[in-house]
Amino acid sequence: MDTLSALQALGLELPSPAYIVGAIVFGLIGMAAYWHGKKAHQRSTRWWGVALMFYPYALSSTGLLYAVGAALCLGLWVDLRRG
Repeated sequence: MDTLSALQALGLELPSPAYIVGAIVFGLIGMAAYWHGKKAHQRSTRWWGVALMFYPYALSSTGLLYAVGAALCLGLWVDLRRG
């Protein structure tokens, strides 16, 4: 039996290229936010960065990935504007 067919029979599917790109982009934004928060001693900025890095592991829908990522980026932006 083909490996891909076996995984699909178990209900596992490969993510779409759009999902992979979104996960990478939001992960990089999260890493940058974490490093900035660590350097500036801003605990909340570090937590926004951690959330951006790891939330794609909990979602499987591409649309939901982008919606949650945009909301987290908005929260990060507000946090950075607040100082």
